[in-house]
Amino acid sequence: MVNDTPLRKRHESYVQALQDRGTDDETASARPGAARGRRAELGEMVYLAYGPAAGPEETATHLVATFGEVEAEYAAVRRATGILDSPHRGLLQVTGSDRIDFLDRMLTQDVGNMAAGSAAESFLLNRKGRIEADLLLIELGDRMLIEVDHCQAKHVRRTLEEYVIAENLRIADVSGEHYQIALHGPKAMDVLGNAAEGECAELKPLEATTVKIDGVDVAIARRDQVGDAGLCLIMPRDKAEAVWDALLATDEVVGEGKRRVRPVGWYAFNTARIEAGTPLYNIDFGNTNLPHETGVLHGRVSLAKRCYIGQEIVARTESRGRPRQVLAGLRIAGEAVPMAGEAVFEKRSEYETGDHIGVVTSSTPAPMLGSVPIALAMLKTAAAEVGTSVLVYAEGAIVSAVVQKPAFRPVRSQH
Repeated sequence: MVNDTPLRKRHESYVQALQDRGTDDETASARPGAARGRRAELGEMVYLAYGPAAGPEETATHLVATFGEVEAEYAAVRRATGILDSPHRGLLQVTGSDRIDFLDRMLTQDVGNMAAGSAAESFLLNRKGRIEADLLLIELGDRMLIEVDHCQAKHVRRTLEEYVIAENLRIADVSGEHYQIALHGPKAMDVLGNAAEGECAELKPLEATTVKIDGVDVAIARRDQVGDAGLCLIMPRDKAEAVWDALLATDEVVGEGKRRVRPVGWYAFNTARIEAGTPLYNIDFGNTNLPHETGVLHGRVSLAKRCYIGQEIVARTESRGRPRQVLAGLRIAGEAVPMAGEAVFEKRSEYETGDHIGVVTSSTPAPMLGSVPIALAMLKTAAAEVGTSVLVYAEGAIVSAVVQKPAFRPVRSQH
């Protein structure tokens, strides 16, 4: 598979070491902290297939769901830092003197004000105002990197190139040559500082820089997705093992040798990002949605901008005051966790459903809330007012839930 991880041997070695050492006593009997994930045996690595089921082979990849210790992996994200292998992320590189002006005319974000060392989140829309891709832009002074779901990378490149006329720029899909690793947790900057050669300045959210790790040039952007610091690290694919080793070695200092800086799988990351109310493209919203429906409008769209693809639809939706549907949070009564895709209904009585008003997009028991089930759901706007009681199917039963803002836990002060 084109997008398979170059770190597979590292993962296998790590799991073998877990099996040799035995489990962490403090997490041996804890409840799993990941939605829809079965409990793995100690050191049993579980993979998840990622990508469209009917898509071409080159879009397929496998994500590590867990290294066999979901609870310990989640604890690392909350206490120190989880190191997340990210083969599901793609990368474009835009070079040339006209790149800033061109992208400003194409994307929803105010790209024109981006300076070297800055990052921004943005949508690429089609002419009907629907979201073609969710992008992280990283301006490094001599080039702009565009981090994107690898399933959208080729499409985004083709779409952008269709609008290039005489501009001095080049758009390249460098997903095959570069690779991404993410750090999530309150000690993420400490991990980076200990792994990097020389001084490493503290990054604020949506700031970027370049560092050397074990002699490898690595581009860094801070993007907080779990309610704590998050760092996106981009490096040459053939150097991913060296960077991974250097990051993991920081546990001796940052984690004080207690395996608090450790590899984490999708289950742990997914739980943490749902707790933080962070929606993901292709999971909580997609190419049928308008920006106003996503819950992240103001982080992706400059409402003061004019003249970009889909801008008229954005302006029209804004002038009407609200979209037809919107992403909301659900706090569910009891212990049953609704699966993604389960229907949400108006609540006429404790067990009597009314009209269908939406669908669950993500769900998990929330360790930060004592394992209370929580979910993100796309709801009709009229039914999405905070405090509204609704009914949802969960594990074969109808259960009550209360609508709330998507962020389920307090966000740590950002620095």
